[in-house]
Amino acid sequence: MASLSELEKVCPQVRRDIVRMIHAVNSGHPGASLGCTEFFVSLYFDVMKHNPKKFSMDGIGEDLFFLSNGHLSSVFYSVLARSGYFPVEELSTFRKLNTRLQGHPTTHEGLPGVRIASGSLGQGLSVAIGAALAKKMNKDNSLVYTLHGDGELQEGQIWEAAMYAAGRKVDNIIATVDANGQQIDGSTDQVLPMGDLKAKWEAFGWDVLSMNGNILANVIETLQTAKKHTGKGKPVMILMKTEMGNGVDFMMGSHKWHGVAPNNEQLANALIQNAETLGDY
Repeated sequence: MASLSELEKVCPQVRRDIVRMIHAVNSGHPGASLGCTEFFVSLYFDVMKHNPKKFSMDGIGEDLFFLSNGHLSSVFYSVLARSGYFPVEELSTFRKLNTRLQGHPTTHEGLPGVRIASGSLGQGLSVAIGAALAKKMNKDNSLVYTLHGDGELQEGQIWEAAMYAAGRKVDNIIATVDANGQQIDGSTDQVLPMGDLKAKWEAFGWDVLSMNGNILANVIETLQTAKKHTGKGKPVMILMKTEMGNGVDFMMGSHKWHGVAPNNEQLANALIQNAETLGDY
């Protein structure tokens, strides 16, 4: 297990990967990917029980992660590669013809670490609940994690799944919502206000925690705390406050960087701001 200082060196490298991948093909979603960097690094390098070298689709005996907001593929791919699922050099094929690294994760290319195709928002929680139930049936004590966008909570399927998980006491799942307050057309309050998310999830019968998703130590601590809340009859939800575009100052806080690639000058600026590097591909 890596130390906090070691993990703090991984985060800027992941951010470099994100902006380079998206710049290279002038296509992708940098905003929320940058904002969720600490979450992915914490999950894959510290919190989850998983074996990158022996990936299997069923994941028996391992913790599983399902990315519901699939447009965050660049941060997902970077962390999968950096944690050993496939060669880091393959990141250079992002969104190119015949690549395994599609714009939204898919399964038919057989990319290690990816268990579901995602991108149609609202579906990931249902899949994760199904996987969690399968683990219970198999007497597998490992956990299921999933990530969602806050704008994604405007999808009705999320709330059907939330009701089902609590009603069936699916208490081996830890879901996280990236609460950055932004979506493709503006702020979430402008598009469709969702009110008090903590109160909503609690009303649906979930155990709710909160964390600052851009402070690595807080992310690790909260995820470890969430693990202690499992097995007690309730599914667990973490409301994670993040800043869209975190780590690249000119992208921060604006929905305009939801799905826009940086130009050459902007790329250079972003790379300078994340100069700590483990070695670019």
